[in-house]
Amino acid sequence: MPDSLQSAIRAVAVKQALPTGGNGNCISLSDVAEIAARHHLSGHVVEAEALKMGIHPLRYLRNMNDISAASQVQLLESSVAQVGLGGLGGSLLEILLRTGIGKIRGADGDVFEESNLNRQALSSPDNIGISKAHAATERAQTINPSVDFAAQDTFLDDKSLPEFLHGCDIAIDALGGLNMRRSLQHAAANVGIPLVTGALAGWTGYVGVVMPGQTGPADIMGINNAAEEALGCPSAVVTCIASIMAAETIKTLTQASSLKGKMLIIDLKSLSFETVII
Repeated sequence: MPDSLQSAIRAVAVKQALPTGGNGNCISLSDVAEIAARHHLSGHVVEAEALKMGIHPLRYLRNMNDISAASQVQLLESSVAQVGLGGLGGSLLEILLRTGIGKIRGADGDVFEESNLNRQALSSPDNIGISKAHAATERAQTINPSVDFAAQDTFLDDKSLPEFLHGCDIAIDALGGLNMRRSLQHAAANVGIPLVTGALAGWTGYVGVVMPGQTGPADIMGINNAAEEALGCPSAVVTCIASIMAAETIKTLTQASSLKGKMLIIDLKSLSFETVII
């Protein structure tokens, strides 16, 4: 990075109490935005450079105890491809934006309808009939303008999936139903990136991390959506599954995932959690 960028960051750094104890140099959201605009850079680039200099973006201070500065840099320099911006996808996007993933691609060709309001974080009575990709773009800009977010208002297929995933570090399966999950799993394997996947029906669900070439949930779950359609999608379960998926995405990007090659099977009604090797 040019010295002028480092000088600009250093010039606005202020002392701030740190969650880890003591004081440290920090940079504010407004200063990140101003420096990014002046240097024609994305905000996440400025934030990553600040962290490399030992200067903490204020917006990520509460990540510090569990996400090290080095890991936060990894996240800011990562690129995620997320297929699905509905129930799981909306909650996932919110978490990843707030965590500080530098680049996020999203794809969903659907529009919001009233039956989405019980669980889809991006939905509201005001955007019924609006595309989920459009709502996601607006939300991303509102929550974390430092993130480069690009949404495609389309349903991906076998032909378009490889291009969508190309150049990303990880793929996220936030699809509704089971029809396209195997195609996504195989596309991720073919481009050589891990896949974080999750699904639910009623009070039960699963989360898995599939490394390239491994067997994954899509190989054993089939394509019958009857369970989800019959049992429904309670908001609490959607949010729980999305949170675990987000956690495994973050951990996989920072080489700390504990679910690689495994499935976590969850039943929130009985509060049972079981990990199985696929």
